[in-house]
Amino acid sequence: MNYPNLEELINVIKILRSENGCVWDRAQTHESLRPNMLEEAYEAIEAINKKDIPNLQEELGDVLLQVLLHSQIASEANEFTLEDVAKELKDKLIHRHPHVFGSAHAETPDDVAKAWDKLKQEEKKDRKSQMDGIPKSLPALVAAQKISKRAIKVGFEWDKVETLLDCIKSEYDEFMVEVENKNKDAMEDEMGDILFATVNLARWYKIDAEQALIRANMKFMKRFRKMEALATKPLEDYSFDEFDKLWKSAKRDLQNDWL
Repeated sequence: MNYPNLEELINVIKILRSENGCVWDRAQTHESLRPNMLEEAYEAIEAINKKDIPNLQEELGDVLLQVLLHSQIASEANEFTLEDVAKELKDKLIHRHPHVFGSAHAETPDDVAKAWDKLKQEEKKDRKSQMDGIPKSLPALVAAQKISKRAIKVGFEWDKVETLLDCIKSEYDEFMVEVENKNKDAMEDEMGDILFATVNLARWYKIDAEQALIRANMKFMKRFRKMEALATKPLEDYSFDEFDKLWKSAKRDLQNDWL
């Protein structure tokens, strides 16, 4: 296969980072580009959520830019090159897909996931705990899902969903005790337990908690905008009961519009 545009793009990045290139690009480091990597990934996810394929193409280009910039920065420091990144990824994919590139068999996606995890554990023999290797920089909700999934790999799991629901109720009761005590620090601790248990409920039913919350956020914003459009006076002048009626009207008008 021939990828002339990709080769030209790699050269463009080299020029931008060169002595006669762009002062901004030359000033960048792995550390300074951290927010850019995160922002571009989230923008790509938003394009996926909106099913905006033209925008997804653009956002994937921005994600690729981050990969190329980091690789060029590393290359200049003699740390690694883009070729090293590609080779390591290629080798990993081949190794973790023995049912495609070897003699192993996998009939279902679950079979593939289990084999992937097993091979990954073999590669990460230096890890002493299931909790090792979970990035501390992950968003809390994403981290909670990952932590939960790691725990159940060794059988640390509720026996039935009813037990999990009882746990959520128990955590709520403990939170309300601290509300009565007006202990803000303990309230925060108990709220964390409620959220973590709720993430486990999502995992139990194979629901991505992060995506579920993104969907809820988008739904709320759309309904709030609709409520603003329906308002006949400044929102600040509405009473609680008036807000309730206005919200229900907005919800009714958008009942078939999930996103």
